[in-house]
This record gives sequence, structure tokens and C-alpha cells, in this order.
Amino acid sequence: MDDIVKGLENLNIGHIEKDASLVKYTTYKSGGIAWLIVSPKNVEQLIKLMRFIKSKNIKYKILGNGSNLLFSGKKYEGILIRLNEFNSVEFLSENKIRVGAGYSLMKLSLLAAKKGLTGLEFAAGIPGTVGGGVYMNAGAYKSDMGYVVQNVKVLTPDFEIITLENREMNFHYRSSFLQSHPNYICLEVVIRLNKGNKNAIDEVMRERRKRRYESQPLEYPSAGSVFRNPEGMFAGKLIEDLGLKGMKKGGAMVSEKHANFIVNYKHASSDDIKYLIDYVHDAVLEKYNVDMKIEQEFVNWE
Repeated sequence: MDDIVKGLENLNIGHIEKDASLVKYTTYKSGGIAWLIVSPKNVEQLIKLMRFIKSKNIKYKILGNGSNLLFSGKKYEGILIRLNEFNSVEFLSENKIRVGAGYSLMKLSLLAAKKGLTGLEFAAGIPGTVGGGVYMNAGAYKSDMGYVVQNVKVLTPDFEIITLENREMNFHYRSSFLQSHPNYICLEVVIRLNKGNKNAIDEVMRERRKRRYESQPLEYPSAGSVFRNPEGMFAGKLIEDLGLKGMKKGGAMVSEKHANFIVNYKHASSDDIKYLIDYVHDAVLEKYNVDMKIEQEFVNWE
């Protein structure tokens, strides 16, 4: 490990954190230790980092805000790459925004609203980065990133920088080109919105914020909805009807406020959280013969 760290330091590729606790880097506030977390400051440093990683055959993963991930409690013996320094934002015209992959999706939604632009209201409650949002085609309220993304600048596995248009991104419900091509890295995105009525936009966002506080357990760490809603059904209702609200395992709990949330209410381990996810999934499958799709990505469980 010392040789790897020394090699990275010699390359001058940004901030390097050794033996980092993933509790700090995930919204579940759980997980083990990451061998290295590296935060390059620009594309040139990222390319140098990726060349080094591939030359040494080191395991790696891009880490945004950790808002849709459940890391195991084991040590992640590789490099996690944070693009939090890729946070530039620029208005290309009155309704087009070029924004870095590391920029907060919630902040971008608020910025758009402030400018009287409509189309990103759905993202006001999504605690991820723009890059993470594009990767998973994040959405809510019957809208998602696929509706607002014009194009995406990516780094290819061959270290080329190319631009993918919306149609090439293959956006579908909670999926995109980047999920099926994980060796491509989102660098920046052009968002296209529409001019709207600022007061109306503010009212929509206020109403949705109120609804979130009333219906979601925002007082505890979580990763949002655990399961996708099955066709014509609501995952939360299926779970609630089984009487699983409030079920606990260690420090994890099926939320008493919204059954499709699993919360870390008391220093839960990743094993606690995963146990509840698996238990709820299997209980619904057994009772209703509904195979609910898990929204969260499990990392380092193999």
C-alpha cells in the first residue's frame, strides 16, 4: 500500500485519504473502511489517476454523495474516487446550464428555481450529485434526469473525452448508459430547462418539501426509498400491510413513518441494514409473489 500511496503522491492527482471511514461518505452512515479515497481536482488529474489505477490493476469505484449505496462492513481494498471538485456551474443561455458531475443536485434544483427555470423541481429532495443522478437516472414525481439532460461529457475507458447526446444515454426508469458501461465516467452535464413562473415553481417546491417532511423519516440517516414501486402498486403499502413498520435489527429499523425507508436510528451496521432489506424483500415475495426491485446498490459484499 505504501508504494501505491507514494506513487499517487508523486503524480500530484489531488487529495488522498487513507483508511477512510465510509460512515462519513454514505447517507446510510454505515460501512467499513476504504483503503484510499482520492479526490482529483480536474480532468487532467483524473486521467492520470485512471491510468495509474489501470496500470496497477487496482479495484476502483466512483463515489458521489453515497446516497444510493450500501457498503459492507469489510475493508474496501481499492480506490474510491470522489469528483466533488468537479463542481463548476455555468449558464450557457437563459435556459441551459453546464454543470460539473460533483455539483449537488439539490443545489442545482434551487439555483434553477431562483432563475425562474422549470424542469428540475423533482430533484429538490434528491441528496446526490449531478453525476450520480445521471448515472442512475434519478427521478421523482413522474420526472427524471432523462427529461432535462441535453448531453453528457464523459471520460471513456481509453481516456478519451467525448460527449454523449441524450438519445445516446439510453435513459430508462432508474437506468442509463453509464450503468451498463461503468468504465465511462461522467465529467459534466448540460441541462436544458424551460422558462417558468418563479412564484409557481417556488410554490411547487415548498409544497413538496412540506410533504417530504411529513411523510419521510428525514430525521434519520437513510438512502431514500429502498424498493421501486411494482407496476400498479406501492412498495410502502405492501410492506406496511405485512406489519413490518418498526421492525428492527440492531440499529436499523423499517421506518415507522414510511415503510419503504430503512433508517439507521442507532449506529446500525451495514449487516443490520442489509438484513432488513433482504427480510422485507423475501416477506413481500412470499406473501404477494411480488419480486420488488431493490433501489440501492450493494458494494463490496462479494
